[in-house]
Amino acid sequence: MMGCVHLIILSTFLSVSMTSETFDAMEDEALVIKCPRRSSSVKVTWYHTATNQMIPEEEEGSRIFSSERFLWFLPISREDSGNYTCVIHFSNNRTKSVNMNVQVHPYKQGICFPSQIRYPNETGRGRIVCPTIDNYKNATIIQWYKDCKPLHGERYLKAEKYIFINNPRKEDDGYYTCQFIYTHKGNVFNVSATRIFTSESRHSPLPPQILFPKDKGVVEVELGAALSLKCQARLGIKKPPMAAVKWDVDNIQVKYLDFSRFRETTHFFEGREQEYYREATLHITEIEKEDLQANFTCVAVNEMYNTKVTVTLRLKAQNGKIYDAYVIYPRSHANEANFVEYFVYQIMPDILENKCGYKLCIYGRDIYPGEDTASAIEKRMQKSRRLIILLTRQLINCKEPAYDQHIALYNALIQNDAKVILLEMETIGTHEKLQESLRFIIKQQGTIKWREQHTVHPQSSNSKFWKQVRYHMPLTLKSSYSANAG
Repeated sequence: MMGCVHLIILSTFLSVSMTSETFDAMEDEALVIKCPRRSSSVKVTWYHTATNQMIPEEEEGSRIFSSERFLWFLPISREDSGNYTCVIHFSNNRTKSVNMNVQVHPYKQGICFPSQIRYPNETGRGRIVCPTIDNYKNATIIQWYKDCKPLHGERYLKAEKYIFINNPRKEDDGYYTCQFIYTHKGNVFNVSATRIFTSESRHSPLPPQILFPKDKGVVEVELGAALSLKCQARLGIKKPPMAAVKWDVDNIQVKYLDFSRFRETTHFFEGREQEYYREATLHITEIEKEDLQANFTCVAVNEMYNTKVTVTLRLKAQNGKIYDAYVIYPRSHANEANFVEYFVYQIMPDILENKCGYKLCIYGRDIYPGEDTASAIEKRMQKSRRLIILLTRQLINCKEPAYDQHIALYNALIQNDAKVILLEMETIGTHEKLQESLRFIIKQQGTIKWREQHTVHPQSSNSKFWKQVRYHMPLTLKSSYSANAG
C-alpha cells in the first residue's frame, strides 16, 4: 500500500516539474549532485523516477543515499544511469520538482577522461574553476591536466579550487581536468571534472558595473500584481568572451523557480565607444506574500570579476487611493454620442465595476459641476491606482491633448506614480503622430487592442480583451474570484 502512495505523490510532483539537468560521471568515482531550492523551502526528498521509489537517507553500508539537498553515489556504477527527481517542499505547502539525468561512462584503457564529462566552457583571462568541487566537503585537488597531460610550470598558479594561467595565449586553449579526492567515513573516492578553456578574443575587459538597480533598493509592489525588475550592466569594450547578467531569488537562479510565476529575458547592446552592455529583466506574473521576504539579486559577471546588487520588495502604501483606475478618452464636442463615449459610460462600468468589482473615475461622471476642472482631475488621478488611456484616431489628430492626458503622462513617466493601461480602440496603424511620451509607453509595454468582433458581445467579461485589461488592473477580491471562475 505504501508503494501506491509513493506512486501517486510522485506523479503529482512530476506533473509540475520545473526543469531538468544532465550529469555525466565516470564509473567507480564518487558523484554528488545538488537540488536547488529557495530559502523558504522546508525539505527536499529524492526519488528514482522510473520506479517512483523514494531514496532514503544514509544507512550503514549505503552506496546511494540522500541527505537534504544532495544525492550521493559512493561510488557510482554503470547501472546507476537513469533519471532521478528531487522534490522541493516549500513552507506554504507547495511543492516543485527537478529532474536529474545521470549518465555513467565506463573507464577505458588508454583514454584519460571521457569526452562527455565536460562542464560549461571557461573563456577569458586564465582563471579556471574546478567544477562541482563545492559539493564535496573538504575535497582536495591532487592534479590538474591539460589535454590529458599533467599540468606543470611556473605559468600555472594553483589555488584551492582553481588555477590561474599567467598571460594566456592561443596555445593554452584546450581541455583542463581537475582530479580530486574525497573522503567519506574513512573511504577515499576519486572525482574528475573537465572544462574547455578558450583564451580571450579581441576586446578590452572592464570590471563589471551594474548601472541599475541600486544596491539595497526597495521596490514598492501590490499583492497579486505583475512586476518586471530590470538590471543593466556594462561588461567591457566590444563583446567579452564571458559575459552574463542574471537574477537570483534567495540565491537560486530563475530557471529553478516556479515557471508559472517567474521568467527571465535578456538582451545586449553596444553604447558609445563600443561599450558592451547586457540587460536582464525578471518578470513576475503575480506578487505573493513570500516575495516580500525574499532577496532579489542581480549578478553581473565577466572574465575579470563578478559584482551584484540586491533589492527587496515592500507593499505599496495606498495613500488614500480610492479608485482602481482613472479613464482618459477623447471627448467629442459634437452633440451626438459616439461609440467611444458609449464604451466609457456603459460598457466599461458594466464589465469592470458591476462584474469585476473595480471602481473607476470617469470624467463627466465623477467630476462634478462647480469643481475646478484642472484641480479635480489632478486630485482624482492621485487617488487612482491605474491610468487607462483610450487610443483613437481623434486622440492622434488632436493638436492640443486634454489636460488629464498631460497629467497622466507626467505621473507615469516622471513621478512613476501610476501604471498606464493603453486601450487601442481603433486601428491606428503607425504611432508616429502620437506624442513622444505616448510612443515611449507603447514601445515599453504595447497596447490592448479592441477588435471589431468585440462589438458583437461587448459585455462578455471572459473575452480575450477584458481578460487582458483585468490582468493589468490591481487585484480586488471580486476580480480575483471572477478571474479564477472564468
